[in-house]
Amino acid sequence: MRKYWVALSSIEEIGSSFIQRLYNHFGDIESAFNANDLSAIDGLSVKKAEEFLRLRDKIDPDKVLSEVLNRGIKFLTYEDEKYPYMLKNIDNPPSVLYYKGDLDICNLEKTLAVVGSRRATSYAKDALSKVISGFSGTDICIVSGLASGIDSTAHRSAIENNLKTIGVIASGFDYTYPASNKDLYKKIEDGFGVVLTEYFPTFEPLPFRFPQRNRIVSGLSFGTLVAEASLKSGALITANLTLEQGRELMCIPGLITNPNTEGIYKLLKNGATLVTCAEDVLEALDWEVKPQQQNLFSLPDLSEDEQQIYEALKIEEKGVDELQAYTRLSIENLLMYLTTLELKGIIKQTDGDRYRLTV
Repeated sequence: MRKYWVALSSIEEIGSSFIQRLYNHFGDIESAFNANDLSAIDGLSVKKAEEFLRLRDKIDPDKVLSEVLNRGIKFLTYEDEKYPYMLKNIDNPPSVLYYKGDLDICNLEKTLAVVGSRRATSYAKDALSKVISGFSGTDICIVSGLASGIDSTAHRSAIENNLKTIGVIASGFDYTYPASNKDLYKKIEDGFGVVLTEYFPTFEPLPFRFPQRNRIVSGLSFGTLVAEASLKSGALITANLTLEQGRELMCIPGLITNPNTEGIYKLLKNGATLVTCAEDVLEALDWEVKPQQQNLFSLPDLSEDEQQIYEALKIEEKGVDELQAYTRLSIENLLMYLTTLELKGIIKQTDGDRYRLTV
């Protein structure tokens, strides 16, 4: 029976909504696949029915199933017991979920979607990393879209904090998009969660598939956290889907001078929960989880001069000239201490000669 779900999902010209329509009408997927008379399906045009039958007749269910299994891809169908129940409850749920990795290690009872700009600022990435670090050592699962920018930061922060993560991609597994995330794909698949898609392996990452992908990101999750978003962005699409799906919407505030935060403040004005730390997320979702104390960062011993630099950077990043004016250290000593603090992982160099705290 499962091969018929795969067979239907391999037809690129139809989508999950069409497959669900067939399934709901005929009552089982084998009958839906083999049907030759679609005239009784309410609202289905003759042209659409004829096109489907023509495409269907070219499909060998056993062959397409082998194509999936030979690639080492696992899958769940809409009928499978392990199909995520949160996703089953959205409009137009995926008919098939193809995945690599271990879905069993992901806690689907505590899933948090994270979305935002692909061209995210350092501020947004740092703020998101700070929030996610507050979940360190818990069973919260971070869901995102494996795109560049905020998505990649969400997945990497999850891995760095020993959390499980689900990456939902907008293509089949024959493609890695963006190519720069190849190592991130592998890390997730090799013990930190799953990479997942509704698309048959040969389907390309075409533009229209990214908004379609977004409904899965939010649909898998109890709430969505938006880290940075312009007024016209995929992140705002996901935010709207979150509300349509009856899930919690949360936002990390950003600099009001940044165009990528215009969408954030629009959402906040319309009632989204403001998030500045992990506790805000836990409160919004009514989750009771306690990070393990041993995973929390503790500041190493600092010399008096290092402590001065640390204090100088507490409010905002500064350049070398500003730090020298604040600390009154010689340029040689200041550069030496900056290097030492970088090696300790306490500060990080940003643009040019500017530095910021990482903790």
